[in-house]
Amino acid sequence: MTEVSGRGIIPSPNIWNAPDTYETENRAADPDGVIEAAIASLHPWQGADVLDVGCGTGFHLPRFRALGAASVIGLEPRAPLARRALDRCAGAATEGARIGVVRASAEAIPLADRTVDLVHARWAYFFGAGSEPGIVEALRVVRRGGAVCVVDNDATRSTFGTWFARAHPAYDPVAVERFWARHGFTRMPLTIRWAFASVEDLAAVLRIEFAPAGAEAILASHPGTQVDYAVNLWWRLA
Repeated sequence: MTEVSGRGIIPSPNIWNAPDTYETENRAADPDGVIEAAIASLHPWQGADVLDVGCGTGFHLPRFRALGAASVIGLEPRAPLARRALDRCAGAATEGARIGVVRASAEAIPLADRTVDLVHARWAYFFGAGSEPGIVEALRVVRRGGAVCVVDNDATRSTFGTWFARAHPAYDPVAVERFWARHGFTRMPLTIRWAFASVEDLAAVLRIEFAPAGAEAILASHPGTQVDYAVNLWWRLA
């Protein structure tokens, strides 16, 4: 696997530094499929060619294929993560499914114009100002009638939103919403949940998502293994 340009690559310390723990987080996040259902209300998964930008270890790739996608491509710039994604997809590939991984950045998607129906990005690259080149690329590769869907945190509500806002006091939700509106995107507020198998799993994930003092304060005050979690689905139809 060849190296890619650093252009458009934003380090993600949680999954980059702790991919195994991030796998635990992925398993716990949105067990009810709220996000996938919301995307389906914009464009059906069934028969769609799907591009997952910033796919990480490829956690969602087989899931999208199971939802009926005709093909799924994961885009991931980080070599160790891309290799894990390739390994994860190997079984599906041997079964004849059209599923694969490309090592590239969001700002240089190696696909022709109008070649996918759904562009999906979940907590990857698109964090408001500065992500304009990736937006241009996403809109370039999506077909007419397709959709670009970006999932990010909503710091204005929910238990997790309160934790996030406290940890990132400079984060301005109003500025973020204005940014997406300027680029023709609409906000769909969703409430998902984290559902962990144990307190130890919750603790491990909190320690990769927050600074040590913040993580320990949360653990001292939050009962149980479930967390209500507000997200925004930013979407635009092509």
